[in-house]
Amino acid sequence: MNVGFIGLGNLGEKLANSLLRNGINLSVIDLDKKIMEKFKLNGALICKNGKELAEKNDIIITCLPSPEISSKVMESYNGVISGISQNKIWLEMSTTDSSEVIRIGKIIQSKKALALDGPVSGGCHRAETGNISIFVGGKREGFDKIFPILSILGKDILYTGPLGSASILKVITNFLATTHLVALGEALMVAKKSNINLDTAFKGIKSSSGNSFVHETESQLILNGSYKIDFTMDLVLKDISLFYKLSNHYGIPVEICPILIRIFKEGSKKFGQRAWSSMIVKRLEDYCKTDLRVDGYPNELKDKEPETKGMEL
Repeated sequence: MNVGFIGLGNLGEKLANSLLRNGINLSVIDLDKKIMEKFKLNGALICKNGKELAEKNDIIITCLPSPEISSKVMESYNGVISGISQNKIWLEMSTTDSSEVIRIGKIIQSKKALALDGPVSGGCHRAETGNISIFVGGKREGFDKIFPILSILGKDILYTGPLGSASILKVITNFLATTHLVALGEALMVAKKSNINLDTAFKGIKSSSGNSFVHETESQLILNGSYKIDFTMDLVLKDISLFYKLSNHYGIPVEICPILIRIFKEGSKKFGQRAWSSMIVKRLEDYCKTDLRVDGYPNELKDKEPETKGMEL
């Protein structure tokens, strides 16, 4: 199968590299010409627009920063939809609005093509090694057809049901991760102020009922001081705002999410929208005039597990 990939950012670049590394015929598009040149040197084809990419490939993957950008890439003049035809498959790997995925999916289906949403979870370090988790929504027929590609991109692959269900599950998990991140900053600050060694605190939390994936990963970057999680404040705000929109749609009186939105709006104003999301903890460090540094923690995350062919959960 020939695969076209649009969006070579922090996440997309790593996912697309997994395809190249495993011998997939790949075409790419990105606004960053330097990244496209890098992919060209590694064997990828460069397409001038979404229409050309869709015409040349069996599977079209989009991995973009917002629902608005995804819609533009799909629906603009010479966009992906203008090049989609029967039996092709669109895989939306952006974390996006489920209602937009469903709306665009209906257009794709009207052209006798298949639409899937396939957001990922687990961090860019796992995307780099092909060990990330993938949620996939849409017709089971489409899931089965592209499973050989999914098994290259990720390790744990979950079929979630109808189109849009994967996007809903993804914003739920990102809401939880954001909650854990903010809570960890507060927990580590209380530990520091209580004169508990932060290395001891890290190990204690990790071995306890208070542990989480966020603690095992992002806490290390907080303790190092790099905060380099390869995920930014604006993306967190987008994701938790999508969760809040869903909760309002169903009339659920959520209490934590509005607080998180306020905290990240303040963090974005203080550090910039493109600051690493883990820097939200620095907002508390600055207020308390106390850093959360300890020696021995990495400045970036590396996946130590060997690349493994993906399996369905």
